[in-house]
Amino acid sequence: MATIYHIAERLGISPSTVSRALSGRGYCKENTREQVLRMAKELNYAPDHAAKMLKTRVTKKILFAVPDICNPFYFDMIHGINSVIEEYGYLLILLHTKNELDEELRAIQTLREKYADGMIMVSFDFNDRNIDAINGLGAPVVLTNRYESQGGNDRFHYVYVDTYVGIRQIVRHFIGQGMERIAYVGGSLQEQTGGERYRGYSDAMEEAGLRVHPEYVLEADYTEHGGYLAGQRLLQSALLPQAVALANDLMAFGFMKACEERGVVVPDDIAVAGMDNLDIGARVHPKLTSVDLQVREIGRHAARILMQLLHDEQTDIRNVRLVPQLIVRESSLRK
Repeated sequence: MATIYHIAERLGISPSTVSRALSGRGYCKENTREQVLRMAKELNYAPDHAAKMLKTRVTKKILFAVPDICNPFYFDMIHGINSVIEEYGYLLILLHTKNELDEELRAIQTLREKYADGMIMVSFDFNDRNIDAINGLGAPVVLTNRYESQGGNDRFHYVYVDTYVGIRQIVRHFIGQGMERIAYVGGSLQEQTGGERYRGYSDAMEEAGLRVHPEYVLEADYTEHGGYLAGQRLLQSALLPQAVALANDLMAFGFMKACEERGVVVPDDIAVAGMDNLDIGARVHPKLTSVDLQVREIGRHAARILMQLLHDEQTDIRNVRLVPQLIVRESSLRK
């Protein structure tokens, strides 16, 4: 691999002159700069970023840790992040944590070891262990869930969409059509995200004076297969629910597949709604009612905060709450 020393030797000039010509910093005659750039191209020169990082301690890389790289939900978030960090010349590195605490801690350790300058982190369950590890970092981190430690000395920021409100919107939509037997399929109730979304469901039911039937509440893993398995179980109920609110679109797709196999017609026999508003939801049959979580905006806001932190921009950095919007389509409208 060509280095600045090879270029200097070929042109008969000093390595420091080559360095100034390539970096654009410091004095260098214009004709010398042009000769250096031509020779660099001829020798297929590429800058040694590892050496530059050792000198500057800046990697120009951002980590993005997600629990499920197969979920298209995160594609729009990546688009939003990139639309901001590209302006600053940063590269995004994707880390798959598989919704496992050990993998999340490994991602945090990766940042601690200076493989990147900062991190945006998605987790279904921010808890004492991963939050303590984040607070122990010397690098900026932006979460995509709301979290405030009891001590109030957190060293991170967060951007989040209020999914508690999103599930309430779904349930109220069903109730507004006269439905009372409403089921819920979500993540683990013991995790932060799963618990928040379930509370949106149970609170909306309680406000309407409706009973939450334990057999109508199922836990799944936010995947299409998880929604399918939940559908197989729920559709065996002695009394079929009139509607089901699912905590994401992938589970809703799996649930509708289970309905199709059992001859249960959506929405005539059971109304269905999900959350995420994935593009494919408008292309399945029936088209899926879903809650738009403003995913691209989450990415943009998180990246903007991270860049402000990294560049000491004199702005009033605040945590961001986004409000979801229910997008009503065929799957939830009873005739």
